[in-house]
Amino acid sequence: MEATLRWVLITAIAPVAWGTNYYVTHAYLPAETPLYGAAIRALPAGLLLLAVRRELPRGSWWWKAAVLGVLNMGGFFALVYVAAQLLPTSTASTIMAASPVAMMLIAWALVAERPGLLPLLGAAAGIAGVCLMLLTGSVSVDARGVLASVAAMLMSSLGYILVKRWGAGADVLASTSWQLIAGGLLLLPLAAVVEGAPPALDGPAVLGFGYVAVVATAVAFATWFTGLRHLPAATVGLVGLLNPVTGVLLGTLIAGESLTLRQVCGLVLVLGGILLGRPTARRSADPPRPTARRSAEECPTGAGRPAGPTGAPGAPGSSTAG
Repeated sequence: MEATLRWVLITAIAPVAWGTNYYVTHAYLPAETPLYGAAIRALPAGLLLLAVRRELPRGSWWWKAAVLGVLNMGGFFALVYVAAQLLPTSTASTIMAASPVAMMLIAWALVAERPGLLPLLGAAAGIAGVCLMLLTGSVSVDARGVLASVAAMLMSSLGYILVKRWGAGADVLASTSWQLIAGGLLLLPLAAVVEGAPPALDGPAVLGFGYVAVVATAVAFATWFTGLRHLPAATVGLVGLLNPVTGVLLGTLIAGESLTLRQVCGLVLVLGGILLGRPTARRSADPPRPTARRSAEECPTGAGRPAGPTGAPGAPGSSTAG
């Protein structure tokens, strides 16, 4: 249970960092060039992680990195910025709050992680809490923005589960760097066509991009993908709900916004949903159930044991490896 809690806390670094990204972006970064902003965010972060790990893709990871770079970084960042231009932040964040449910369903289909009742109830509580925190009922909704936000949510949810499925055997920092570089390289020509020349950056913008690239991107995605390797996708998705919680709390503490009773109730629901959907001590502590096999006396050389590349249930490379 202690190991599970440790991985949950490590994973939580990502949504908290992403929550701080809202404030830094609005306060210090140029708003008129979002695609360049996304590229400047992704490429330096990827190059930093590559410099730390110094490992290039091998074999199938060349095309896997390209696919994941589109789903998790390039395409996702672009769609999020489109949604941000067309929708209020509250509406876009509420749509993105459906990500835990999407991740549970996709994980069920791709990595055979069947969602339990408690994670589903936790996701329902978390989504309700986000709605209480962010929705006021007085915002206008642009259908194009809704489509962009839903597409971004589904795209990233699929990308995260593919990372979980493909990530075994690949170094987390290295594979994260490959995705960020691929996503940044995708964004650069798109930004040049849509936005023209790169923006001129003043001192605060340079510092802001430094924070966004290092903390809210390199560190955040590395810890997020580490969590996906060690925790069920349902748990990771629920931990991601700390993103809007961080945004609301920062707005209260730094921007001087008032925290209403409705928002407090929403915060309680979100945190309750995360706790409800966490892996239980029983599930975390129970060892894999052994398969039937003949005794050592009947099978001294190991013949008759289940054949397969892993050699044992739950060994690295099997469908149950975390």
